[in-house]
Amino acid sequence: MAEGAPRRQPTLDEVTELAGVSRSVASRALNNAPHVSRAKREAVERAVRQLGYVPNPTARALATRQTGAAALVVSGEDPSIFADPFFAQVIVGASAALEEADLHLMLCLAASDRGRKRVEELLRSKGADGVMLMALRENDPLARMAEEAVMPVVFGGRPVGSAPRWYVDVDNVGGAREATEYLVSRGRTRVAAICGRLDTEAGRARYRGYRDAMLAAGLDPFPPQEGDFTEPSGAAAMAALLANHPDLDGVFAANDNMGAGALRTLREAGRLVPADVAVVGFDDLAVAQIADPPLTTVRQPIAALGREMARMLVALINGQDPTPLILPTRLVIRFSA
Repeated sequence: MAEGAPRRQPTLDEVTELAGVSRSVASRALNNAPHVSRAKREAVERAVRQLGYVPNPTARALATRQTGAAALVVSGEDPSIFADPFFAQVIVGASAALEEADLHLMLCLAASDRGRKRVEELLRSKGADGVMLMALRENDPLARMAEEAVMPVVFGGRPVGSAPRWYVDVDNVGGAREATEYLVSRGRTRVAAICGRLDTEAGRARYRGYRDAMLAAGLDPFPPQEGDFTEPSGAAAMAALLANHPDLDGVFAANDNMGAGALRTLREAGRLVPADVAVVGFDDLAVAQIADPPLTTVRQPIAALGREMARMLVALINGQDPTPLILPTRLVIRFSA
């Protein structure tokens, strides 16, 4: 370097790398923002002294607006939805990833007009550093709110009829196809489908996978028998199927809760599983293992779904531009099929 040449100023990214923390943590530590552990704050301070870093005033002004929290928003009607094993695992995965970034997790349920209004205010006021949206239904107003949000938004599962820029999803079509192909490979030719809600992308995608597998095997798909992903709805759907199609010999249930409900109805109707009717579920929740008989199912990485959503959101908060992610599924064979 020539004598007298200006010395290059170190960057925040260099501070981040030397301190061994995320960019958002370094930014909050530099601005005395809350929710930064003492160890990480001290690591950032050491890196600043070692590098001679001087914060940019504009960047400092932006950084001080960070809240140190990320929100998981679920579109649903029942507050107990957070106790559902599926969402419980999503929360565990998301919380772990946010903890690595020193971000707190906020849980929000958009279950009513008032609840949606609060979420809209959150999205517009930057009441969090970012938001993860889940369980959106067709024409859900939360999808429009997300498009107008002033903060990063990551979708858990794709909304019906749209392709957001940032989302994490599972291979719903491929998993349902594999489940149905397995039933057909076991000699089942009258295979019905208990679908999830058809105003959700997961419900539609899993029925598409079932239908594609049936058509590829030269078999006639049954019309969708809709449930709402709960055990009682699976039991009711199975009862309707038995009434309308008493000769069926296989069932694909679009989640394990409905699969467990289907098993209960079959048992009460005197049908042997799998001798008379084979059943395959989707999710690989704990209920699949304790069902009678234990449920063959499609395992989706639920905790990983939450974790990857949170990691994508942290990347957005840190100014990166991540790509959408589809997580794989795999068949877990037990005794119901």
